[in-house]
Amino acid sequence: MKAFIQLIRPKDWAKNCFLFIPIFFAGMLFNIDVIMQLVGGFVCFSLVASSIYIINDYRDMEDDKIHPVKKLRPMASGAVKPATGLLIAIVFVIVGFGGAYLLRDKFLMILAIYFVMNLAYSFGLKNIPILDIIIISIGFVLRVKSGAVLAKVGLSEWLTIMVFLLALFMAIGKRRDDVLLKLSSGTDMRKAVKGYNLDFINVALSLTSAVIIVAYFMYTTSPEIVARLQTYRLYYTCLFVLAGIFRYLQLVYVQQDSQSPTKILYKDRFIQVTIILWVLSFYMILYVKDIYIFK
Repeated sequence: MKAFIQLIRPKDWAKNCFLFIPIFFAGMLFNIDVIMQLVGGFVCFSLVASSIYIINDYRDMEDDKIHPVKKLRPMASGAVKPATGLLIAIVFVIVGFGGAYLLRDKFLMILAIYFVMNLAYSFGLKNIPILDIIIISIGFVLRVKSGAVLAKVGLSEWLTIMVFLLALFMAIGKRRDDVLLKLSSGTDMRKAVKGYNLDFINVALSLTSAVIIVAYFMYTTSPEIVARLQTYRLYYTCLFVLAGIFRYLQLVYVQQDSQSPTKILYKDRFIQVTIILWVLSFYMILYVKDIYIFK
């Protein structure tokens, strides 16, 4: 059972919470019918994503065996037979796409694009530097688009841009971790790492973080967004975005903590508190407008 859980990676299902982002920004957070639709979409997306993880592990089995951490993955360690893993992947694909078909045809189409794109990623595109992190970022945009389609709400270009940039930022951070692992072990754990070095990654990380900050400031002050959400006070939340990004850069450059953004998110209290305060401030501005300071 433990090996099965490790194989499907339920901890990575947290990424699929991006499906719920559109209803949060649309002011529909308490619409039960919409939430139930999104929960169904979350399950379908998680099953299809897990099938991709399994296929990817199958493809990388030999490389994972020499990786200091990935060698413990179920198929690389021998805890799960490859044939069993592939059978589970097939079942997950059938159930995931079947559920998507029952929910909405547009959602099925987006999920199919995600599946094909990530299948291509697993079968070779992940070895192409720069393209690999762009594909990862597009995957998060497809999650948000899925949430908008299921909830039947509009998705602004600003929100799409912000999600893409944030995902790109996280992907670059993960590649920095891979580069440092290469420098310490002397072995390329990913073929795409040959197209990166520490100088390039550091510049890309700093550049992307700057673009995120500027884009977020423009988003919160955009006349279109102000008119749609009926408040001009979204710029209050910029404080928490700045704090979160600066904290991550501090961990990377000052404390030399080279872990990926996802791992840091799970353990760093400062970033966790910053995210909670950002969500609360956005919630207060959008949903508690009867308080005087938010009118």
